[in-house]
Amino acid sequence: MPLPTARTVADLRAQVRAWKAEGLSVGLVPTMGALHEGHLSLVRLAGQRADRVVASLFVNPTQFAPHEDFAAYPRDEARDARLLAEAGCALLYAPTVPAMYAPDASTTVAVAGVSEPLDGAARPGHFAGVATVVTKLLLQAAPDVAVFGEKDYQQLVVIRRLVRDLDIPVEIIGGPTMRAPDGLALSSRNAYLSAAERAQAPALHQALVQAANRLRAGEAVARVEADAANALRAAGFSRIDYVEARNADSLERLGPGLLAGPARLLAAAVLGKTRLIDNLAV
Repeated sequence: MPLPTARTVADLRAQVRAWKAEGLSVGLVPTMGALHEGHLSLVRLAGQRADRVVASLFVNPTQFAPHEDFAAYPRDEARDARLLAEAGCALLYAPTVPAMYAPDASTTVAVAGVSEPLDGAARPGHFAGVATVVTKLLLQAAPDVAVFGEKDYQQLVVIRRLVRDLDIPVEIIGGPTMRAPDGLALSSRNAYLSAAERAQAPALHQALVQAANRLRAGEAVARVEADAANALRAAGFSRIDYVEARNADSLERLGPGLLAGPARLLAAAVLGKTRLIDNLAV
């Protein structure tokens, strides 16, 4: 049986209201499609925390910079719907761009502070697009819980902050990063890697693992960050946007000395034409 699909906000809300009238809780998993096991793990996690799971499929144009891959981003709704149904999703929400954004839409959600460093600096405007579309999805679906992957760790921090600041009544849950056997974080963009690049790509995770171990052992933050960046260059990455240890909650920059308190080690680097990101808890 095909997965039920809502195309409009009205249809989505009607289904959510019907579930809640039955006393059922609702979980939301926002996606841009091109689904892989990482996404499906989030659907299953939502299913453990809610009675019914809605997955959205919307390639959001406002979070892509002009030079990025919006037009080329992989789209296969039929395949994604089949995978979602198998993972326990009860409803696919797949709005069009006009359904999501009115032609004269003029409101943007901007989250200061946590959105500004790292990917915020490397991809100007990206997190305003993310924050705006996620705010809209949360208001449209009114879920009890919403699940986002820790692979996009800065995004998760931004979303938690906007939900707190705007008093949106939803619990935000972070799902663990899913990895290939060689350690590479699962990502839709991995499909862009050539065979040779795919063989090089696990060096990103390996550099982070080594750096995290050194930080735990008490080595200085600045030296560890610099060595990790050099390891990525030696492994064939052509551009290093950042390799940084930051406060796990505020994403504030750590001092150059020894680690103090919970931190997150985050990296973004380009291999060939593909930009990869990853992170580890420290």
